[in-house]
Amino acid sequence: MWPGLVAAAKEGGIDVIESYVFWNGHEPSQGNYNFEGRYDLVKFVKIVRDAGMYMILRIGPFVAAEWNFGGIPVWLHYVPGTVFRTNNEPFKAHMKNFTTLIVDLMKKEKLFFNQGGPIILSQIENEYGDMEWAYGDGAKPYAMWAANMALSQNIGVPWIMCQQYDAPDPVINTCNSFYCDQFTPNSVNKPKLWTENWPGWFQTFGDTNPHRPPEDIAFSVARFFQKGGSLQNYYMYHGGTNFGRTSGGPFITTSYDYDAPIDEYGLPRLPKWGHLKELHKAIKSSEHVLLYGKVTTISTGPLQEAHVYADSSGTCAAFIANMDDKTDKIINFQNRSYHVPAWSVSILPDCKNVIFNTAKVSSQTSIIDMTIESLQVSVSGQEMGNLKWDVFTEKVGVWGKADFSTRGFVDHINTTKDLTDYLWYTTSFFVEENEDTLHNGSIPILAIESKGHAVQAFVNQELQGSGYGNGSKSSFKFKTPVHLKAGKNEIDLLSMTVGLQNGGPHYDSVGAGLTSVKIYGFRNGTVDLSPNVWNYKIGLEGEHLTIYEADGLDNVKWMSTSNPPKNQPLTWYKAVVNPPSGTEPVALDMKYMGKGQAWLNGEPIGRYWPRKSSIHGECSSTCDYRGKFSPTKCRTGCGDPTQRWYHVPRSWFQPTGNILVIFEEKGGDPTQISFSRRLVKGACSFIAEDYPSPRFDSLNISSNNDQDKPILHLNCPEGTRISTIEFASYGNPIGACGSYQRGSCHHPESMSVVEQACLNKKECNVSLTKETFDNDPCPDVTKMFAVEVACG
Repeated sequence: MWPGLVAAAKEGGIDVIESYVFWNGHEPSQGNYNFEGRYDLVKFVKIVRDAGMYMILRIGPFVAAEWNFGGIPVWLHYVPGTVFRTNNEPFKAHMKNFTTLIVDLMKKEKLFFNQGGPIILSQIENEYGDMEWAYGDGAKPYAMWAANMALSQNIGVPWIMCQQYDAPDPVINTCNSFYCDQFTPNSVNKPKLWTENWPGWFQTFGDTNPHRPPEDIAFSVARFFQKGGSLQNYYMYHGGTNFGRTSGGPFITTSYDYDAPIDEYGLPRLPKWGHLKELHKAIKSSEHVLLYGKVTTISTGPLQEAHVYADSSGTCAAFIANMDDKTDKIINFQNRSYHVPAWSVSILPDCKNVIFNTAKVSSQTSIIDMTIESLQVSVSGQEMGNLKWDVFTEKVGVWGKADFSTRGFVDHINTTKDLTDYLWYTTSFFVEENEDTLHNGSIPILAIESKGHAVQAFVNQELQGSGYGNGSKSSFKFKTPVHLKAGKNEIDLLSMTVGLQNGGPHYDSVGAGLTSVKIYGFRNGTVDLSPNVWNYKIGLEGEHLTIYEADGLDNVKWMSTSNPPKNQPLTWYKAVVNPPSGTEPVALDMKYMGKGQAWLNGEPIGRYWPRKSSIHGECSSTCDYRGKFSPTKCRTGCGDPTQRWYHVPRSWFQPTGNILVIFEEKGGDPTQISFSRRLVKGACSFIAEDYPSPRFDSLNISSNNDQDKPILHLNCPEGTRISTIEFASYGNPIGACGSYQRGSCHHPESMSVVEQACLNKKECNVSLTKETFDNDPCPDVTKMFAVEVACG
């Protein structure tokens, strides 16, 4: 997908690609390196180069990124004497070794800018300035060491440190935030760089979905360049997917869509992508004077200001900002009046005519649908047969021999070293025949406390219940009734991690796993099983035998059936499936499953968990872009699964014979699993007469020129056409995409105009000119034009 993603970014007006370098992906075990497949860093940088774009390489090697363990390999935590991210010699030695490895690899391939390559900046460490307080006397020496170590690499391009407020010269300190217009570098000799502008936010299982409006993102970018910014980076512009077990958190979803301008599946998210594309054009139209001109700041009101950039040749560009988050303003600037909506910036490349306003979104909105396709298998030729499932059930508790036994509990992460999500804790205890709970019908209560992240409780091989942490607070308490018998009772507890911590003070020392196990309700009081002798087994038998990979599929005896068991815990399912039809992006629909992991042809789709958010969350069908954004604003999906669909790249499919393997932890209905194709089924477009003209090829713009009136543009995906005009109204329509309605003013020829211009075409334009719409139905009304079409 990389070439297409880079091309879509370039088309969107991006000229630099920024990427982290994931140490734990490149060195999964000490001294063993991986630069293949998704970790082929050289290939990625060369794709950026070949697209004619620049590159920022954020080596870190701590990266946070909602990525497992912040990108640092877990094995390093167990190197004797190592303490992460402080003035610690073992940590610094390994960090330097890896940084040097990456630098030497880039030098060898001549990928730094001074070698003719695309890399113009490189980053060391990541957001450490906000963490120094937690690391005491070791913090400042470590930060300065990291800067000097990086400089010693002699890469020929500048190094940056984000959120490092005292980065030593010549290392450039940069800003990460939703807004960085007020940021000032720590030296007048350093440019104003914004390494992370967050156009959305990440998702956690069990939470609602955050969205950042395109108007607010555009406002933040325009304000940054208005106030002297040199470089701004979107984090993320394409978020993608955290395949396998790479998500951190804990509880970060497999999807890392981030509400980004390019969505998880590689499709431009409209209108966000289109609106920012027009913003980038507007800023670039004044690039020379912004770089080399002198700036003058003009106050035009208590929350309004203009910045004028001018050079000796007479070239002039201006930004007019209204920071009032409630009220539109008429701003007088250079003997002209400008209507500037609340919380917006207008860009004037000639200091006279507005070609872009951040609050006026003229880009079309895509209507996306996830079209469900049942899983199918080809029997012979084109004949489609009923899907057959192979089933393998994990043994509850210790399979094979126990790895070790000890009294009390061990830490989950220190035991598994994150080579698996799973760790069995097993013990037993006796219940006397005359115990009251066996005769009077009262049910004992099993109470578990855990540092996280999840646990399944089995008594005598039967699942009693499941407990989970919640978002950033992974520690939890879990109680469930249990059915016991007289005599010996087996207790098997499956502790599960859902991604390791990815940041925060001393994050590498945060543990997981059980801390207390008790049973309440006995005549003689509470039974505390915590100090018992516990047998431990790391991982699952199916994992150990790699039954999700081609070489391991036959390592167990599968049971074949067309009616696989439902709601059965600890069950592996395997099926041979065909690829979905078409060419659109594909996802696995896991709405009816419980929790687990999935693979296609041995490739790890990742953790699935259609955990629902609270129906009582703060969700809204509308979002006011005005005012400062935070991740709690503009949420959707209350009462729905946080993540229902799981991206499966098309390149992972073979023409036939695809092996889909599912491991279900708690129980679900595999017959309801399906593929879904991500389809753009239609589009909406909305413009108004007072919107700036989209033409950037000339600065000879006149608001009185009818040919420079706003243009409504519609475009359907390749291979489709505008098949139906669902709605069209020129006047004062109300509502939003999918729910437009006519207002009190409506031009009767609205539908016919759009049908003539657009029907059965891939794309079309309609200009708001007198030739298009004569006989103005309401002369005193500022007209708007809303259209919705279907693509087919």
